[in-house]
Amino acid sequence: MSVFELYPSPSSVSSVVSALRSAGCVFAEDEAELLISAARDHHELAAMVERRVLGLPLEHVLGWAEFCGVRVAVDPGVFVPRRRSEFLVGRAIALAPPRPVVVDLCCGSGALGAAVLRAVGAGELHAADIEPAAVRCARRNVEPVGGRVHQGDLYDPLPAPLAGRVDVLIANAPYVPTGDIGLLPPEARDFEPLVALDGGADGLDIQRRVTARAGRWLAPGGSLLIETSGRQAPATVAAFTRHGLEAEVAVCEDLDATVVIGTRPRHHDGADGTRTG
Repeated sequence: MSVFELYPSPSSVSSVVSALRSAGCVFAEDEAELLISAARDHHELAAMVERRVLGLPLEHVLGWAEFCGVRVAVDPGVFVPRRRSEFLVGRAIALAPPRPVVVDLCCGSGALGAAVLRAVGAGELHAADIEPAAVRCARRNVEPVGGRVHQGDLYDPLPAPLAGRVDVLIANAPYVPTGDIGLLPPEARDFEPLVALDGGADGLDIQRRVTARAGRWLAPGGSLLIETSGRQAPATVAAFTRHGLEAEVAVCEDLDATVVIGTRPRHHDGADGTRTG
């Protein structure tokens, strides 16, 4: 008889914990509690534990991740939002004017943009991703808060009338150097899309592409926020400055999070020396 046929007896709980711990799950007790509470019966529990033991991210097994205090849908094959990204969301909220226009590029599940719009209460949200699976998942998270999700490469699928109107531009673009992909935990490298992880030789290829075109989409005084690493931040700042953005670095040691914020100046000197906005 399978131990899972005893669910939800104490022996089943201990067996789930043991199975998860043997598979290398550091927080086996917490994960067991989540899996048991999510399973509708012992057969589903057994299947969920098996998927987790095989290495699937817990969030893919459960079908959701907790982010900024709410559960967001996360489908298999979709990048799992990291807790460190809550720092980016907090900075975006602080910069948002009343009823902001928000764009979430490389949106994955759409968790970041949706969190910003929930916090500000009212505004216009557009999210975009190149991965069809991410777009399908993001629609489940973004559309209930009144946002729209577009499929395509970075800015390409955004509605043209957004140009020059974006108050908050979030781009949690991939920033892992190609050579470091193999060093990632198996949960990430084996089950999350490579396009959501691989940032090119130095990890900054996608960031540079986002930054190069940001000025066309940002409103005067609007801000671009990009998550990066402390080691990469100086190069990210240099790219922001090169493309006319006023850059600053924000760090949260508790979350091991680094965000570079670039603001489009409200005025700039034109070629003829006149000041324009």
